[in-house]
Amino acid sequence: MGPDSLASSWSNMPDRWGEGALFAFSGLDGETDTRSQFVATVGSEGYDLLIHTPTRRLLKLRTTDFGKVRISTGDLLISETDGGEMMMTYAAWHTLIGHLPVDGDVDLSFVDDGIENSYGLTLRTEVRSDGGKLTITEDAGKGDVIALLLAPDERSWTLAFGTYLAEATFRAVDALRLDRHQTAEERLSVYANLPELRDPSRAKLLKKCLSVMKVNTLSAEASIGQTWSTPDRVPHRAMWLWDSVFHSFAMNRIHSDTSWKFLQSVLETQQQGGMIPHMSRADGTVSSITQPPILAWGVWENFRYTKRRTDLAYALPRLELYMEWILTHRDDNQNGLLEWMIEGNPLCRSGESGMDNSPRFDEAAQLDAVDFSSYAAADMTYMSRIAEELGDNERSLLWSRRSTAMSANIHSKLWDEEDGFYYDLAMNGSMSKVKAVSGFMPMLLEDLEETRTERLLAMLHDPKHFGTALPVPSTAVSEVTYSRDMWRGPVWISTNYLIITGLRKQGKEEEANKLAERTIAAVKFWYERHGVIFEYFDADDKTSPPACSRKGPPLHVYDIRRKIDVIRDFHWSAALTACLLLDLQALSG
Repeated sequence: MGPDSLASSWSNMPDRWGEGALFAFSGLDGETDTRSQFVATVGSEGYDLLIHTPTRRLLKLRTTDFGKVRISTGDLLISETDGGEMMMTYAAWHTLIGHLPVDGDVDLSFVDDGIENSYGLTLRTEVRSDGGKLTITEDAGKGDVIALLLAPDERSWTLAFGTYLAEATFRAVDALRLDRHQTAEERLSVYANLPELRDPSRAKLLKKCLSVMKVNTLSAEASIGQTWSTPDRVPHRAMWLWDSVFHSFAMNRIHSDTSWKFLQSVLETQQQGGMIPHMSRADGTVSSITQPPILAWGVWENFRYTKRRTDLAYALPRLELYMEWILTHRDDNQNGLLEWMIEGNPLCRSGESGMDNSPRFDEAAQLDAVDFSSYAAADMTYMSRIAEELGDNERSLLWSRRSTAMSANIHSKLWDEEDGFYYDLAMNGSMSKVKAVSGFMPMLLEDLEETRTERLLAMLHDPKHFGTALPVPSTAVSEVTYSRDMWRGPVWISTNYLIITGLRKQGKEEEANKLAERTIAAVKFWYERHGVIFEYFDADDKTSPPACSRKGPPLHVYDIRRKIDVIRDFHWSAALTACLLLDLQALSG
């Protein structure tokens, strides 16, 4: 294969090279290794790659002409310059191969502050007997070596990771024999499974979404026995509960077997007693809290694609044990409603809720949570469907009744008739009247009254509350705490997707489509300007995502080692945008 055949893949491929974009080998293509931390993000200049090993390296690619980016995915860059082709792609999790234009140059260096005083760091360059140039960066203290090999032709190069010098050098030398165009074709093969959208700009966005999904998919490793997903390879690196479900929704459309593995990997982290942690690492360490219970929804959606009842039979006992744990350990006042765990960290009062720093939790007090209760009631309905599909009518009826009981409690205890909105409930029985996006989650329930749906829609459209330029804000503009900081105002694709799902469940197709269109437009607008898909967005639609706060003001220079600002190439933003794009095309015929 050569450049001509590769050029046929350029149609509607992502072509934005953006600061902070992820660049790493995918578990869809082979083995990955999270322990090495050999993951790169796009730098702030030219074609720089920042490599996030414990002591970071900077790979600099220079040419007099930046050129025209033809393909920019999470594992492949192709750019046309006056001096010829600039290219790099992953051959394996540990090795990059590349090609320079005539006027190009490549360099490798350490970049962390204070490294000149660090123990065991070595940077040296040597000319090999064949005329090639080898640059070694070794961190003896951390036990890793990254080698850059520039071939004698000064055009071909490889970059390889190893735990010792000989391993990194061998990988770099061995990779020079690879056909870069064939390797690139292999990296692009997954896009053949993606439905083609009629609008070329949306087709390009959809492929960017898949690129983000792909780079955030990892292979089996250590305690995780099959393919799994992460919110982002940097900085989170681990597997998260409700994130994985959102990821699975989109992966169902590409490769439903992989989607099932995402879910199975989470289910297998279940602890003795039933709890499923909100975060798990490949080394087997887990968190002590859980996350929104939407796993049964994920399992049911996957079954719609695979039709494998064996997966339902595998999942149901685990889902039941998990829900029993929730009902036992997250209803302290035994009133049939659920309370999130509240933590002491003022910047993360409730990581369990997924809405870490929401003003809902500013008083650091337990609340009967409208979203927690709604997620659980909806998931019990999916558990009932799973049991019914398996022919177990008794279990199906049990979970249907439990869902109905919790749903009734939500409607009777958490609805405020005067405001026409659902709120959390304080332990003393008073309404906690913080207007947050959580108040729309009862739309996920099957017994929501039509009159309440209409009042929720009125709240959704009211510019004094949630009717912002870009809906739906995580906190209403009427709240004194409203800001551009994370869950205190910005729009999240996950909650928009949940509201869109709820609108469809309540028969509000037109409203759902309008919100889906507006959500897609925002993701597309900022992708086309920054080359990445962001974690969240300004509800006022005035401030760019990089300028939004994330538990404090953003840095002037993007540096996740100093402070995590709005995350780039965030997995659920990409996955759920892909779902919206594909759903809208299907609905339009």
